[in-house]
Amino acid sequence: MNRRTRIKICCIGTVEEAAMAVAQGADALGLVGHMPSGPGVIDDALISAIVDGVPPPIATFLLTSETKADAIAHHARRCRADTVQLVDRVEPDAFAIMRAALPSRRFVQVIHVEGEETIQAATEAARLADAILLDSGRPSAAVKELGGTGRTHDWTISRAVVDACPRPVFLAGGLNAGNVGDAVRQVRPFGVDLCTGVRTDDRLDAAKLKAFVAEVAKADAA
Repeated sequence: MNRRTRIKICCIGTVEEAAMAVAQGADALGLVGHMPSGPGVIDDALISAIVDGVPPPIATFLLTSETKADAIAHHARRCRADTVQLVDRVEPDAFAIMRAALPSRRFVQVIHVEGEETIQAATEAARLADAILLDSGRPSAAVKELGGTGRTHDWTISRAVVDACPRPVFLAGGLNAGNVGDAVRQVRPFGVDLCTGVRTDDRLDAAKLKAFVAEVAKADAA
């Protein structure tokens, strides 16, 4: 039986974009809260409104740059998404606090691939998070890059994370219809995630989205 790679479309900006992504086959939608940099940021009220219109079983991911457990919990309650994507590092004890405050939520920890040390960082994070998402940001930059860069990273490291990690791993960073087939075949992630690769003039592009979904299906069948 062929495995199926899940598809998460990030930077959803309107109710209409959410409906388009769902209609084209997205398994999850990413909704971007306040960030120090990067595309797709919308206010919490709009995130909540979009979440209201997303049918099950489509997952909704709140991308939060908060790093303190209480602030993350407050952000999640305001936005009401079913999954919290932590785009920055949090203290290990934050997970126990967040799970107590938000018992129905799932937590995805983003790890930015900057070198071989990513493998250990991801496996350690997997002890606490429900899934790992590998991206191409630079959290150590003067203005933190926490996603949406449109850059790829070293997929050999990503594959090593998939092989070592006991949790589902999403692959992000510079994906588009032209390279996602190679990415899926090389890395074999649980899911793929993208923002800029299916947008034109900062709007979700139906043709690009359709092409991307088709390339993922072809890679899964290979």
